[in-house]
Amino acid sequence: MNLQEPEPIIVLLVEDDPGDELMTREAFQENKVRNVLHVVRDGEEALDFLHRRGAHAGAPRPGLILLDLNLPRFDGRQVLAAIKADADLCTIPVVVLTTSEAEEDILRSYKLHANAYVTKPVDFERFIDVVRQIDDFFVTVVKLPGR
Repeated sequence: MNLQEPEPIIVLLVEDDPGDELMTREAFQENKVRNVLHVVRDGEEALDFLHRRGAHAGAPRPGLILLDLNLPRFDGRQVLAAIKADADLCTIPVVVLTTSEAEEDILRSYKLHANAYVTKPVDFERFIDVVRQIDDFFVTVVKLPGR
């Protein structure tokens, strides 16, 4: 049996907090994640990236989106609703990765068709572990569209 490494995927991180962005980048490096990480810092920029508009005209199509809820301009809930309402984007898995543990945020995210809801751990080692588990699940376990 020939077990190949899965092909790297494009991951779009939608995150306005530089510290959380840095921890995600470090988690990818620490876990030797081969996926390509692109970062946008607000909801409007996320939609520009996904629709390949303006400065993101040449952006690649992500295979996975890690989405914070509390964003400037358009919040994560608005971005999630826009993604899942768009026939071209709705098949991209979206993992809500946020600090909120509020039941209303969890419920609303799933009602908007988030593929998963993950609360960001404060502890760096635990954060690295969570990012690794997300990567393992969506890259090696789950069959994604177009792969």
